[in-house]
Order: sequence, then structure tokens, then C-alpha cells
Amino acid sequence: MDVENKIVVVTGAASGIGRALAQRFAANGARKVICSDLNLAGAQEVASEIGGVAIATNVGVEEDIKALVEQVEAEIGPIDIFCSNAGILTLGGMNTSNDEWQKIWDINVMSQVWAARHVIPRMIERGGGYLLNTASAAGLLNQVGAAPYGVTKHASVGLSEWLAMSHADDGIGVSVLCPQAVRSEMTRGHEESVAALDGMLEPEDVADACIDAIRKGTFLVLPHPQVLDYIRMKTADYDRWLGGMRKLNRQFGGKLD
Repeated sequence: MDVENKIVVVTGAASGIGRALAQRFAANGARKVICSDLNLAGAQEVASEIGGVAIATNVGVEEDIKALVEQVEAEIGPIDIFCSNAGILTLGGMNTSNDEWQKIWDINVMSQVWAARHVIPRMIERGGGYLLNTASAAGLLNQVGAAPYGVTKHASVGLSEWLAMSHADDGIGVSVLCPQAVRSEMTRGHEESVAALDGMLEPEDVADACIDAIRKGTFLVLPHPQVLDYIRMKTADYDRWLGGMRKLNRQFGGKLD
């Protein structure tokens, strides 16, 4: 899908990948970019830079996402591209509290379910649309020291696959973004983490990869090309791959950083 003259919603748009996405969509001729974030002041700052619109949204609440979709469609126009980008990082393993598990599940996974639930029927009625879901290389591999993050990002990839295979015939395009470390508030202080072994990318480079994927209709967006090799190694010999991951776990002490 060409992004020119399209109405685009980006969640988590106040900083990091979301901010870069909003800027890149605007630079590539989007008709209007809606900058959605729990941090309304940050979203307003980005929107003012690009001539967009800022809307406060807690993506961990379905009614907020429903209201976001309804407001954009009523006041701005039909949503062509919806980017479910907002996400959080939770460290820890099985002792992570149930509340923290539920919070990251709602934000990293259910927010994408809810966005699809409320925007896909409208897109189908109009003949098509596009979803970009931000996951992580952790959703294809895993994340040392962060079980809630690795699990929810796997679920995000699985959801994106399901949407792609179930709604392609309805004219719905789907891409899933799976980078390793990207410079953002989420990764601040984790510059030497296991996720950054192949280097930490700038958000703008990641956003460019997303724009290119949407234009080409590419499902899997891998700004770190090494990830494709890691996936192939994983599927070729799962036990050997797990052995390598155990080494990383020992090296980093079972922690992210």
C-alpha cells in the first residue's frame, strides 16, 4: 500500500519508534497522521511538528481503543493504516506478579486484538486497509531475563500471522515489526544488553523499514537482517538453538542487562 494521501493512526507515538513512524508517514505524504499515546503532551509535540492530530489513549483498555477509532473516523476520516506500536518491557520470570503479567499482556497483545476488532470491519466495508503491529525479535526468538516480554511478543507475532492469513482476501494487509534493540526510552540503560549484541538501531531507520514493508506488502519487517539467520538456525535444529540461548542466559546472568 502506498502511504501517500492516507490517514494513519500510530499508537505509542510520543517517543521512540512511534515518533519516528509518525514523522516518516508525514514526510512520505500521508494525508493525516494521528499521534496516539498515553503521554498526551508528548503526542501533541510530535503532532505539532508534522501537522498531525494528538489523541490520548490508554491502549491497555479496549474502550480507549474503540473511542480512538470512532473519533478518528468521525472527525478526520476513514483509517487506512493502523499501527499498533505501543508496548512495554517487563523484566523477570515466573515470579513476576500476576498484575504485571496482565498489564503487559493487555498492552503488548490485547491492544492489537482490540485495534483489529474495531478497525478491520470498517476497512473491509471500504475495500481494504493495512495493519502494522510492532512485536520484536523476541517474538521470533526469545528474551533472556524477560519472560513476560518474550511471551507477549510471541503472541503478537502469532496474532499478526492469523490476521494476515484470515483477512488477506478481504483486502487487509498486515506487517509485523520484529527488531532487536532500538534506541528509545524502553531501552535506555540497556545499551549493553543481550538484545543489543548486533547493535542498537535508531528509530528512524526502523521506521523507514516499516514504510518500505507497507509499500511492498511484506509481512515480516526485520531491520536487523541477522534475525533471519537466527530464525533459520532455530528451526533447523531447535535443541542446538536452545543450547546457544542457554549460553546467553549464563553470560547475562538470566537478566536483560
